[in-house]
Amino acid sequence: MKKVLLILFAALILIKNYAQTPAQEINELLKQYSKQRSFNGVVLVAQKGRVLLEQGYGYKNATAKLFNDSATIFQIGSITKQFTAAMILQLEEKHKLSLLDRLSKYIPDFPNGDSITIENLLTHTSGIYNYTNDNAFMESNSPNPIKLTDLILLFKNKTLDFSPGTKYSYSNSGYILLGFIIEKITGKQYFTVIKENIIKPLGMIHTGFDFKNLKTRDKAIGYLKLTSKNILPAPIVDSSVSYAAGSMYTTVGDLYKWDRALYTNKILSDSSLRKTFTPFKNNYGYGWVIDSSYGKKVVMHQGDISGFVSFIARVPADETCIILFENEQSSGLPKIGENINSILNQQPYDFPRVRNEIEVDTTILKEYTGQYQLAPNFILTLTLEDGQLMVQATGQDKNELFAEKENLFFLKFEDMQIEFIRAPDGKVDRLTLYQYSQKANALKIK
Repeated sequence: MKKVLLILFAALILIKNYAQTPAQEINELLKQYSKQRSFNGVVLVAQKGRVLLEQGYGYKNATAKLFNDSATIFQIGSITKQFTAAMILQLEEKHKLSLLDRLSKYIPDFPNGDSITIENLLTHTSGIYNYTNDNAFMESNSPNPIKLTDLILLFKNKTLDFSPGTKYSYSNSGYILLGFIIEKITGKQYFTVIKENIIKPLGMIHTGFDFKNLKTRDKAIGYLKLTSKNILPAPIVDSSVSYAAGSMYTTVGDLYKWDRALYTNKILSDSSLRKTFTPFKNNYGYGWVIDSSYGKKVVMHQGDISGFVSFIARVPADETCIILFENEQSSGLPKIGENINSILNQQPYDFPRVRNEIEVDTTILKEYTGQYQLAPNFILTLTLEDGQLMVQATGQDKNELFAEKENLFFLKFEDMQIEFIRAPDGKVDRLTLYQYSQKANALKIK
């Protein structure tokens, strides 16, 4: 499972009530996350073909006070890539293409197309610029329809980040090109091809692509912020913009049908499935991340699109499936999934403590930004992004910090707090890091 911020100390809190079933224990965990406002969505947990828990938490529509439930429909962002990859493999099985085909075969004038293969696109090893890194375009234009040719032009003439096949760098652009290739070979729209060859055969009746124009009471509203004082709905990314890289919507139940199909040959042959779950660079296969947990192989992926996050993890050895959908922007689903998997394996896990979150003025938050040195080669970098205080340790991902007091902040998915301390002249000159009952001091160096 993906690791979140672990800075200097490592520990686990053993939470186990042997009077509870795993389903009851997982439900208590999710209720606690929901209570501390760090999970607002739906979960499905299954094992050996049996659903243990399928339940909603929080609001699908906060203004109307409508609650999430198992029928709630979410955008799932990059989990779409699994379906795109499966369609490419279906075409390979039908001898319509080869994974070693060069991109130039399908787009003759694509720069460096002779050195980029379909497999490079599948495994994020093409070096092609990721168009969603263009913040100006995503913030201003992503809600609007765009022609596929114009979408490709957003990255077509950008310099490659590296020579194809030599490195890994996550690129939504590669999956846009895979969608184009699917259309060119089949003569049909990408959306139609996926529906005809995967969605309909699996009976995924609540699954589709045009979320913006979906009319149903079960549709969740995505939120950038969802607190008692701040309800901020997110703009919907048009399906033509996210396309074959992230345009799908579905329910947890429908996605579970996809999980079950991967134990059969209904969608892909055994040979194609083996290739799908074979890691390339950075443990990425064909639309899946491959990892391990408790000595068992885990295949998983996250999705992140305006107002929605998603997560699926599969443990083939015991047919575990963990699906988490959330209609509020957050970074904690992998950690929640990790804790659920620990419960299923009767292992220690972190049980979140509820903390009272307060608002702190941005002028004060700005004073906390900078770099703090915990060790000679270990720095905490504090930044302010869209009014949110963020912390990033050397070599690790960024994490959101939430205020419990004006100078005391916490992570929602780790037992970690940061206290900012002022010098006699009133300026912030150091911090104290608290993690798992231990603490460390860090001086502000920049």
